[in-house]
Amino acid sequence: MQLKPLGDRVIVKPLQEEEVTKTGIVLPDTVEKEKKEQGEVISVGNGENIKKLGVKAGDRVLFGKYSGEDVKIENEEFKVLKDEDVLAIIE
Repeated sequence: MQLKPLGDRVIVKPLQEEEVTKTGIVLPDTVEKEKKEQGEVISVGNGENIKKLGVKAGDRVLFGKYSGEDVKIENEEFKVLKDEDVLAIIE
């Protein structure tokens, strides 16, 4: 099964990064973290009203922790975000 975003939507696969403090303590996923999330753009919609979107498939991006909708397809987790929910491209 494949996800195809519509309009100005972007499909992002969140990247899981293990959080380690300066003293070497590993923070489990259950600890509430306030930092922004990172993910890889999987696919991009055709734009709302033929608007050129600022990201492309393969880009690594930052987005807000509570942005978009969580989707699980074939045991893989994705985020469906609006183009405007993408905060930055990581280069």
